[in-house]
Order: sequence, then C-alpha cells, then structure tokens
Amino acid sequence: MSWAQSVTLCIQSGGMLTSVEDLVESNFLIEHADLYTSKTSGFWIGIYRNVNGQLLWQDNSALDFVNWGEGQPSGDELAFCVELSAATGNWSVLPCSSQRGFICKKPKIHSFLFTFYLFTDAKKDKASGHLNMWILLTLVLIILLGVGFMIYFSFKMKTGSGTGREVRWGSRQLEYSRALTAGDNGSDATNNKEKNEHSVV
Repeated sequence: MSWAQSVTLCIQSGGMLTSVEDLVESNFLIEHADLYTSKTSGFWIGIYRNVNGQLLWQDNSALDFVNWGEGQPSGDELAFCVELSAATGNWSVLPCSSQRGFICKKPKIHSFLFTFYLFTDAKKDKASGHLNMWILLTLVLIILLGVGFMIYFSFKMKTGSGTGREVRWGSRQLEYSRALTAGDNGSDATNNKEKNEHSVV
C-alpha cells in the first residue's frame, strides 16, 4: 500500500497511522513488527512534513520522540513519508508511493490498539470485505425481523386484551339484564300471588 492508501484505510477503520510517543511504545511496535519481516520490509507510520517543513504526527500528538535510522531523515524534501523498519524498528524516509504495510492506531478506553495491516493480496482482501458486508447485512436483517415481531406481538397483545375486556363487559351487561328480567318476572310472580290471595278471600 502507498502511504496515502494506508491513511485512507486507517481512517475508514476508525483510526490513524500510528504515532510513536516514547521508547516504550517504540519497543512495543518493534517487537510486533518483527513478526512480519517475512511479509514486508517496513510499515508506514503517521509522521509527515507539512508545507512549512515542520514534522508532525497525523493524530496531532507531540513529536517528542524520534527513532531515525542512521543518516535519516535525508534531505529537506517536503513530500516524503516515513516507514518503521520491520527488522530494526528504525525510521527512514521513502517515496510515498512505495508499497509497505502500515500500522493503525485506534483509541480505546484505557489503552491503544495497534493493528498491523499487510495487504499482499488485494483480491483476498476485497473478497473478505464482501463477505463481511454480507454477514453485516444478514445481522441487520435478523435484528429488523426481531424488532418487527416484537412490535407485532406487542400490538396483538394490546388489541387482544381490549377484546377480552369488551367480552367481559358484554357478559356483565347480559348478566345484569338477566337479573333485571328475573326481577321483573319476580314482581310478576308477586303480583300473581297477590291476585290469588285476593281471589281466595
């Protein structure tokens, strides 16, 4: 990857090309970069020279620590990029179009996560990206279906319980009307009884 492509991919993954703030961080990177010496000779890091010729880190951290290799940086070129050597951990200046791995730094809650990216087979990475997209799409679809079912059953329970109330209310009305009818029949029976008593007299 060129330096510009590396910057873009780091930003897309939520990070930036790494800054190296002290010797401890440099030793950590050297220890892990050494594992990849068979795949790449170096990794892009996030140091660059601005238009005023000043060296800066991409993440705007202070440039208090440097680990330049012997004779580096060479020249005063404005357009140069810096690699961390996978074998030695020293920094050196290279043309920005050179193909290297790169190290992204992603902020975490209490520490930093360093991610080493080695793009040796672009087709494999592209296929992996498509696979990840399909997995993400499937998960989103499952979540949407789950939310839809929850809303449906919640609505169904609310409307179902309302129908139950109406039925219970209707049955109470029916019982009440029966009681009234029975009460009317009872008063008719009382009237009939009184008539019978009067006729006996």
